[in-house]
Amino acid sequence: MKPISIKQTDSETITFTWDNQLVTPLNIELLRDECPCAECKGETILMQQILPVVKPKLPGHYRIQGIVPVGSYAIQITWGDGHATGLYSWEYLSNLQFKKK
Repeated sequence: MKPISIKQTDSETITFTWDNQLVTPLNIELLRDECPCAECKGETILMQQILPVVKPKLPGHYRIQGIVPVGSYAIQITWGDGHATGLYSWEYLSNLQFKKK
């Protein structure tokens, strides 16, 4: 499953239309808070979990500057505070609809 359309439908929502015609609206705050990068979620190295450092929210934290495709499997979102290291796979995005903001 992959999106055929990605649109910001209002100031708080990005809507994904998938190739199977399902429509998934996702809250922008949820997308940012669930950024999958190691800086935001932590990582595991040699079976040891490294937790992220909690940072203050800078201006633009929840504002989308841009979205670019990454291969045929993900998008990369650049946020208004300059953060751009999260790769949101199609599977990850489709599963986010089940998280509540």
